Amino acid sequence: MSKKAPTFPSEDPQKSCGFLMQDVARLMRRNFNRQVEAENLGLTQAQWQALAHISRNQGMRQATLAEILEAQPITIARLVDRMAANGWVERRPDPTDRRAVGLYLTEKVYPILEAMGALATRTRAAAMGDLTQEDKDQLVALLTRIRSNLISSGEKS
Repeated sequence: MSKKAPTFPSEDPQKSCGFLMQDVARLMRRNFNRQVEAENLGLTQAQWQALAHISRNQGMRQATLAEILEAQPITIARLVDRMAANGWVERRPDPTDRRAVGLYLTEKVYPILEAMGALATRTRAAAMGDLTQEDKDQLVALLTRIRSNLISSGEKS
């Protein structure tokens, strides 16, 4: 006699907030990645994700980038090595910690970032489709609150 396997979660995944957020994020990455490939930007998904994060936080450390991208530090080190070899990123000593280095973009990557920006705008427009500005504002506000709640609950653990 075999036992029936437990199901997780018992909630319909199509109505689960976590499932829907993950699925929307996956689909947005997929659609953006397809556009990057179609435009022949010569970037892997890992590279464009890293460039996007570094552009928002120049001087970030590799360990921070690894955490954000949910990758092993050695994987990120190799990724940064390849981007540095392409002339897109450079490592500079951290002025406050002589053991650490920060990641900075070079001017060579600026045209790629501009192209990525245009593709990101197109991806967001397609994703938001027929949403009104009020819908978009409410979505951003709610996601911001959810993120804040998760950060706060993580600090209590």
